[in-house]
Formats: sequence, structure tokens, C-alpha cells
Amino acid sequence: MTIDKETVDKVAHLARLELAEDEKEKMMKDMGKILDFMAKLNEVDTSGVEPLVYMTDEINVLREDVVKQEITHEEALKNAPKHDENYFLVAKVIEK
Repeated sequence: MTIDKETVDKVAHLARLELAEDEKEKMMKDMGKILDFMAKLNEVDTSGVEPLVYMTDEINVLREDVVKQEITHEEALKNAPKHDENYFLVAKVIEK
């Protein structure tokens, strides 16, 4: 399959990209290289290969939740630009 300017324009439109003419030429070459690589991959015999679903055979490898560092209320509020005795104060961002 060859990539033409119309294909690049369509893909750019779908991706909401604006490409200059020189960028379109480069994109045509790059997309052609990608398709050539995919064609090479299609030549590989994978008839005896099981589909890979997960990257590891491990199942539900979990770790313990361990507190690594505790800070006090005062230490947490110390570097806040604005705060009262108990809470961080932030600008109102939602209007009713």
C-alpha cells in the first residue's frame, strides 16, 4: 500500500493536526516506512505461537501497604502558601 497526500490529509484531519507541505512529504515517507515494516512482520510464520495476553505469568502480585514517612499536621501545612489551623486554603474554582 502506498501513502499519498490525500491519505496524509485524512489522517491529519482525524488527528486534528495541521501539517505544512514539507511536513506532509516527510509524513508520507514515515508512514510508508511503517507500512513496509508491518508488511515484513506479516511475512513471519507465527502459526505455532500462542497469543500474548499478559506480559508476565505472575497473578495478582501485591505488596503490603507500608507507611514510609509520616508527617504531622503542622509539617504538612508549613509549606502551604495559604492555610488555616487545619486545612490548605485554595482559590475557588467552581462557581454555582
